[in-house]
Amino acid sequence: MMWSVLILLTALLSAAPLSASAASGWSVEEADGALRVSWQKTAVARYVYDDPKITRPYFCDLCSPAGVQVTRNHPPLADADRMDHPEFHPGVWLAFGDLNGADNWRLRARVVHGAFIARATQQPNGPLSFIAENHYLDADGKLICKSNARHTLEVTPRGLLVTYDETFSSEEVFVFGDQEEMGFGVRLATPLRVELSGPDPAPPGTGEMVADGGRRGSTEIWGQPAKWLDYRGQIDGEPAGVAIFCHPDNFRPSRMHARDYGFVCANPFATAAFKGGDPSRTVVRPGESLRLRYAVLCHSGTVLNESQLDAAYKQYADGAEE
Repeated sequence: MMWSVLILLTALLSAAPLSASAASGWSVEEADGALRVSWQKTAVARYVYDDPKITRPYFCDLCSPAGVQVTRNHPPLADADRMDHPEFHPGVWLAFGDLNGADNWRLRARVVHGAFIARATQQPNGPLSFIAENHYLDADGKLICKSNARHTLEVTPRGLLVTYDETFSSEEVFVFGDQEEMGFGVRLATPLRVELSGPDPAPPGTGEMVADGGRRGSTEIWGQPAKWLDYRGQIDGEPAGVAIFCHPDNFRPSRMHARDYGFVCANPFATAAFKGGDPSRTVVRPGESLRLRYAVLCHSGTVLNESQLDAAYKQYADGAEE
């Protein structure tokens, strides 16, 4: 009922961008296939739904509420960034290397923005939210499934929380396969990566990875399930990072495809790819749906300790839309 009321009310609102003078501090400008989002006149995110090169929706240029950018420059900048995967890794995204055999992770198949079911609206003194319909296609352009993707942006005491809540369904059966590149992807700002060198002349990384339970580094984290992972370091001498939250009600815990070069994929699909068992096939039949929920907490200014991250994760999980 709550979901239906939200869709009905927001569909009646004007499609005009939100005013920068809105009481909550949010403003949104829509242009060139993207929503540019600001908080108290500071740009904090860009949601791109129509890009001729990156043929799936994504967030880029994500910042803390203070305006510290914590995802990699998009596109990456020579001499400042690791330059690998400039189109596969734009910032934050949800994609799948094997959906009915189609690969929208590597852009061999498209995810097309169908419409905004609910335009960007704000709750009084609260988060900004919008709902998009996405069409997942195979390599020949045939529809595999549709999804409703609800996103919220909220300024919390720990940072900017950006959520994904996407539900997939179809009139025909569809199957998610078993690969490392399946799920919720995040590409960190180059200074936050762990590695001290690499194939590009970017400055050395300053980062570390910490996951729930006190685990540290890719050796302890890669391929293992996690509730949250904080990838953090320093930008211009200031602590900054991105915490990735996996909702506890996802159909399966997410294993972390976490790399020292500044990349993480929270992956609930793969088992064999992470040496965790036989190959997985996640089947969704007509009349069924699959719901995936994740979030990123973009933070700067202080290093979040484990108890603070546990509390922020619990607040996200408890407050997520049912």
